[in-house]
Amino acid sequence: MIKKTALIYCEGNFGTMDGKTANGLIRSSGNYIISGVIDSSKAGRDTGEVLEGKTNGIPFFESIEEALTVLPAVPDQFIYGMAPSAGLLKEHERNIVLKAMERGMNIVNPLHEFFTEDEVFIQQSQKFSIEIQDIRKPPAKKDMHLFSGRSLDINTPIVAVLGTDSAVGKRTTSVLLEEALEKEGLTVAFIATGQTGLIQGKKYGVAIDAIPSQFMTGEIENQILKAYEELNPDIMIVEGQGALSHPAYISSCAIIRGSRPGSVIMQHPPKRENLGDFPYMPMPTLESEIALIESFSSAKVTAISINHENMTNMEIRNTITDYETKFGLPATDVLTFSCDKLVASIFKTYPLLEEKRSTVLSN
Repeated sequence: MIKKTALIYCEGNFGTMDGKTANGLIRSSGNYIISGVIDSSKAGRDTGEVLEGKTNGIPFFESIEEALTVLPAVPDQFIYGMAPSAGLLKEHERNIVLKAMERGMNIVNPLHEFFTEDEVFIQQSQKFSIEIQDIRKPPAKKDMHLFSGRSLDINTPIVAVLGTDSAVGKRTTSVLLEEALEKEGLTVAFIATGQTGLIQGKKYGVAIDAIPSQFMTGEIENQILKAYEELNPDIMIVEGQGALSHPAYISSCAIIRGSRPGSVIMQHPPKRENLGDFPYMPMPTLESEIALIESFSSAKVTAISINHENMTNMEIRNTITDYETKFGLPATDVLTFSCDKLVASIFKTYPLLEEKRSTVLSN
């Protein structure tokens, strides 16, 4: 497959919680070759330097005009790279999207607001022969799935990566874990549950927060069944959303019910004091979230992955040691120390996978 080029819009938010779509695409773009990111607050810098402390050759631009002056060709796609809590386009951003269409870029929209239902955007797309992709737009209700119970017959190991808040790195850990398990020779099915994973090109998944609650578990189950029947994977990794304890989101509940994981990896930001979009609400403790998940499902938490926001290297190391002592579980920071501990915990939890790994690696 020839990858399309893409310019990402993330004005003032790259590297932050609201910029998680852009952040994720810079780490793993899947379908696209990223030409650059529009964020005037970081213009002239390198996106990798800002995100991970090392350059990757993908620049920031002040504006669309600067990007198209510098780049050798107009990118194929214009991706709105932010995930604001409201899920809606700001008024001044409408002109930026219209300008991107005028310059010949197709639009990738991850918001809850659907551009394909906006008369102005429809007219602009027709005028300039532009395609608009609304990532979160759900199928018609006649095409949605109710929970069937067919997934009860699946014996493939299913691991969910859940967390204590939104935007704590659940998808990043899931993606890196998928890559690490594939390097061990396993066939891995990644089940995306949010807009960024779908934009990254994951074959299986659904933007669960755009699905009516009656169909949530059925849509997740349907993706599990689809992956099982088409890929026959050795293991499935299910990306979490929000947190089971979060009062504003029900997506984690649907993910647990629909995918029925056998084990859970917990993602937690030790230095975050309040919920990301709700600064007046304190974060749950890691202990309380683990207890809630294990009481809500039959799955056990088998490992901990931390988000190192606002932490020094020494704090990261000390926290990992403290968690392993306190919880008796392997703990790591996958961006700092890799997924090795998580991989080891999976092979320990599912010993039959060890046989598959040994068989593959010996051939």
